[in-house]
Amino acid sequence: MHAPELDLSVIIYLPGVEKRLPNALNRTIHIDYDQVVSDVDKLCARLASLYGNGQVVYARKTVVARIDKRVSINFLDEHHLQMAIPGKYRYGLFQDGELLSVAIFSGGRRMRDQHEGYRSFELIRFCHKSNFRVVGGLSKLLKSFIKDFQPNDIMTYVDRDWSQDSNLATLGFKEVGEIAPQCYLIVNGLRQISSTTSPADAPLKHADESYSVCNSGSTKLVLRL
Repeated sequence: MHAPELDLSVIIYLPGVEKRLPNALNRTIHIDYDQVVSDVDKLCARLASLYGNGQVVYARKTVVARIDKRVSINFLDEHHLQMAIPGKYRYGLFQDGELLSVAIFSGGRRMRDQHEGYRSFELIRFCHKSNFRVVGGLSKLLKSFIKDFQPNDIMTYVDRDWSQDSNLATLGFKEVGEIAPQCYLIVNGLRQISSTTSPADAPLKHADESYSVCNSGSTKLVLRL
């Protein structure tokens, strides 16, 4: 599917497709059939936001607050395409008491190639409420986290099925590497992590009629502070 006015292409892969097609000249989004079946509402909401649809809220009109594990898990289950992860530290953006965005961070990690006091944190998850776009939301959440914990850097991974050129660069994140494609086994419509990370090694079909899919991998980004 192509949207020339947005410079956007969407490719949906039916069961049995062995590997990803090359990216188009514009931004290309790759979606597997099992995701359409299991998460169609989330997919539609995310695609709609890329088309500029949804209610726009400006971050300056929101309030940042720490949220507990239960609230964050429920929010991610409802609005995020990937598996909900509680993380260590959880932040939310609220407008008039309504939770509109969440950011989930790991605990601090020591880095062997840095001085003893150096701490690196991971931005594990970030998403808006479906049908909302919070302009400047992630920037505001990051500033609050940085103020609280003074990290030396914050790293994150960007799904290359959805983004080949991350807009996180506008916040100061720099690309430092890529993660190889991850393969999954789809059994009765449910996604399971496969033992291989190579599309060439992933079996196309299995005796039980399950099948394998492999994503485009991820880009590793780091914000140095």
